[in-house]
Amino acid sequence: MTDLNTIAQNYVAAWNESDAARRQALLEATFTEDVSYRDPIMQGDGHEGVAALIDGVHQRFAGFRFSLKGRPDGFADTIRFSWNLGPEGTESVIEGTDIGVIENGRLKNITGFLDKVPAQ
Repeated sequence: MTDLNTIAQNYVAAWNESDAARRQALLEATFTEDVSYRDPIMQGDGHEGVAALIDGVHQRFAGFRFSLKGRPDGFADTIRFSWNLGPEGTESVIEGTDIGVIENGRLKNITGFLDKVPAQ
């Protein structure tokens, strides 16, 4: 059985990792090679596409960190988990919920939903 907590924790760790080599190892452990990521603002495919998305978040929200919100849940090959994004030690600025399809213990597809975003 797939450990949903580990998958969600590795996902958050990949999004938090600023070192390219360490992030690549996390991407390989967390996502299938043909991973597909979609949310209302951005999309990316494969490890390179997801790495580019993570780079963009690091540039736009320098110093912010992702954290899990609550506990992941799921059934069959599907996982659902929520996350926070903001400066460490303060209230989150952005919150979301992601739903993923798991294949052989790694995420193959992720659809992200933004639950809380700052006013523009």
